[in-house]
Amino acid sequence: MRCPCGSGENYDGCCGPLHAGAAAPTALALMRSRFSAFALGDADYLLRSWHPETRPATVDLDDGVTWRRLQIVDAGESTVEFRATYLRDGEHNVLHERSRFERVAGRWVYVDGEHR
Repeated sequence: MRCPCGSGENYDGCCGPLHAGAAAPTALALMRSRFSAFALGDADYLLRSWHPETRPATVDLDDGVTWRRLQIVDAGESTVEFRATYLRDGEHNVLHERSRFERVAGRWVYVDGEHR
């Protein structure tokens, strides 16, 4: 299966290993794996990859949302700006965010994001 993050790679060679516990080598790789987790409904991974100081107690994924495409707008060492398209109730929507990441215990984690 193609990876939902849009890399063009197979899931098993892209975001799959990260979802299984491998550390993301970059903030961008973590961002892509988090998009894939949303697309696949993997709330546990989303929580594990969230900074402990900003992590919510739970992540409730909306079954009515289908994540369709990830577009990377800009990526730095610890920030990623992206647009994620999704369908909700048959309507096309776009989430535009600039996300911040940090390394905690040698692993990249999501800190927070500013919606654009």
